Amino acid sequence: MKQPLRDLAEKLGCRLRGDGSITVSNISSLQSANRDSLIFVEDAKHLNTALASSAAAVVAPEFADQGFAAKTTKPILISAQPRLTFARAAKLLRDPERNRGIHPFTVVPPSVEIGKNVAVAPRAVLGEHVKIGDETTVGCGAVIGDDVVIGSHCRIDANVTIYPGTTLGDRVIVQAGAVLGSEGFGYVRDAQTGRYEQFPQVGRVVIEDDVEIGANSTVDRGALDETRICRGTKIDNLVHVGHNVRIGEDVVIAAQTGLSGSATVEDHVIIGGQVGIADHVRIEEGAILGAQSGIPSKKVIRGKGVVFWGTPARPIREYLKELAFLSRSTKKDR
Repeated sequence: MKQPLRDLAEKLGCRLRGDGSITVSNISSLQSANRDSLIFVEDAKHLNTALASSAAAVVAPEFADQGFAAKTTKPILISAQPRLTFARAAKLLRDPERNRGIHPFTVVPPSVEIGKNVAVAPRAVLGEHVKIGDETTVGCGAVIGDDVVIGSHCRIDANVTIYPGTTLGDRVIVQAGAVLGSEGFGYVRDAQTGRYEQFPQVGRVVIEDDVEIGANSTVDRGALDETRICRGTKIDNLVHVGHNVRIGEDVVIAAQTGLSGSATVEDHVIIGGQVGIADHVRIEEGAILGAQSGIPSKKVIRGKGVVFWGTPARPIREYLKELAFLSRSTKKDR
């Protein structure tokens, strides 16, 4: 979607240097840029290459403003956070979706409430009393259970399953194959027979605004209460969130991580790939868990900005000291 640079700069809150009438229609890397492309640089060493590229314009930090007129006639959008500005520009330049509306090959009961400009793709199935907000998209083959509430400007991709009673806020993205609201893994053992019987899994899932959930991830509903993912959290592909888990605001969780039942992750935590978090663990605000870390049951991880690593996870400095000690000990034994 073509936009003049002056309009783009105003929407992005940038300072424009150069011809504001020039239009851009796409974003690209430096290597694949064409005359309609917007690119970005963060390091001064790449600025000259960017200015000499085929791109229509460049997003760059303040240093690009120095000696601008003498260097190039290529327009520059000056931003304190060029990578973030570039990401926001990508959304503004995205082509509007075509063929919005309810496809005839869908199941939509009369009790469903659908907002304005909603798109429901072929083979989607909506349950009774579902509510879908304005501008939301539901992909091919998605199954939305009874009494599910989906906010506005959401994107539910192909083959997503949302179990009954789940609530999604506004601007939520759920990528293909994800499952929200499935039964949690909770069982009671009969001491006499040794057999297991399921503990009731009758709670719900609440997904707040601006949450993104990656492909083939699963979020179990609460056993008796709720599983909640708070505003702004981003979850990668193949992540499992167990029953009664609470994840705070602006948390980032990388692929193949598992959170067991009743774990709590506070705001602004960063969790690397393949991290295992046992039941009733608490990860306090701002902690960082390195890839493949393991957190035993009921442990509390605290330390804003501190990186934890290993199994059981401990501060990375402590972990590296232990590795160094083991290495020295091994050499002495040889």
